[in-house]
Amino acid sequence: MKITWLGHSGFRIEIADQVLLVDPWLTGNPVFPQSRRDEAIAGATRILLTHGHGDHGSDAVAIARDLGIPVCCNHELSIILGGEGIETVGFGKGGTITLGKVRVTMVHAVHSSSIDFRDGSPEYAGGEAGLMIDAEGHTIYVSGDTDVMADMGLFAELHAPDIGILCCGGHYTMDCARAAYAAKKFFDFRVVIPCHYRTFPVLAQSAQPLIDALPGVSVRTPDVLETIVI
Repeated sequence: MKITWLGHSGFRIEIADQVLLVDPWLTGNPVFPQSRRDEAIAGATRILLTHGHGDHGSDAVAIARDLGIPVCCNHELSIILGGEGIETVGFGKGGTITLGKVRVTMVHAVHSSSIDFRDGSPEYAGGEAGLMIDAEGHTIYVSGDTDVMADMGLFAELHAPDIGILCCGGHYTMDCARAAYAAKKFFDFRVVIPCHYRTFPVLAQSAQPLIDALPGVSVRTPDVLETIVI
């Protein structure tokens, strides 16, 4: 398995027979080198979106068109994006889709979701979510944008994820301290990868508090476009 950080909350996950782009916000992302867009998306088989905000979903249509691949997301968002002439797969919380040898389950998150990157007022885009990605004997929990919540205890019982991709930048989501609390309280992660930080001044610029709070856990903090092999 290879996990490559695309900056902010975007990841390229090469797992089993799939290359998944999770929340691939590239255009306008201040920490992503625009000259490396083709490299970042090459060979992708699916796009997965946790919610509709521009810093997660605004590139989905363009990438889907370029590569001829579907976008998998919540039902309402799938209808909106499908109206742009791309293939979408809509599903809901508790639902599981099978992508080749990979299973993806949508789980709850606590945030908001809208199309906020077009002219005019934000457009309702279904509920915010997290994802459980299961293959190769591993389960990756992608938290999406969220705060700590008791539901995470149920996620741990149902899915037992060993890899956590956790938002930790604060202001819009849980910060490093809260992400660490969630990891210790509810999960037994072997690897944690922070995200939704370092992008803007209002967000945390370092994941060191998360690292310090999780002794015994491999907290990996890759640079943008650096690949973690698991």
